[in-house]
Amino acid sequence: MHDIALKIQEAHPKGFISAHEAFGELSVTVDRNEIVNVCRFVLEDASLDFDMLTDLCSVDFPNEVLRFEVIYQLYSLEKNHRLRLKSRVPEEDCNIDSVVELWRSANFMEREVYDMMGISFNNHPDLRRIMMTEDYDEGYPLRKDFPVEGRGWRDNFENLSDDPG
Repeated sequence: MHDIALKIQEAHPKGFISAHEAFGELSVTVDRNEIVNVCRFVLEDASLDFDMLTDLCSVDFPNEVLRFEVIYQLYSLEKNHRLRLKSRVPEEDCNIDSVVELWRSANFMEREVYDMMGISFNNHPDLRRIMMTEDYDEGYPLRKDFPVEGRGWRDNFENLSDDPG
């Protein structure tokens, strides 16, 4: 196992789920209830020093019990190494703790995941829509069960019908 993954596993055994390395990139999956503790550890541990959150996004796995995966792409400016942290979230309890207190760059990224995927971030300082209008209530456009053509727009045009012939 990769040295970084071993450090995380030793420091947070109840939060560590698995580690996988492919193409020189390390991915560590952690329990969502421990995400802030693990993130704080990789930020504050001097040998890791992941001082930059370069991206935060999510993936939808509609046929799985833990439907959503929140992904944190981290980078250490000083050490010049990268880490991908992943955490799974179920649809019926679709929330995870915010990491804005650790990396301010998470602010807009968490808002985008909330807006597009419907995952709430506990303790976020300003969790509101960032891309869709405030009154948008037709679902979450990046979920895989969201209709490709959108919801309801076809009803606004007389010349469009479901009959191709």
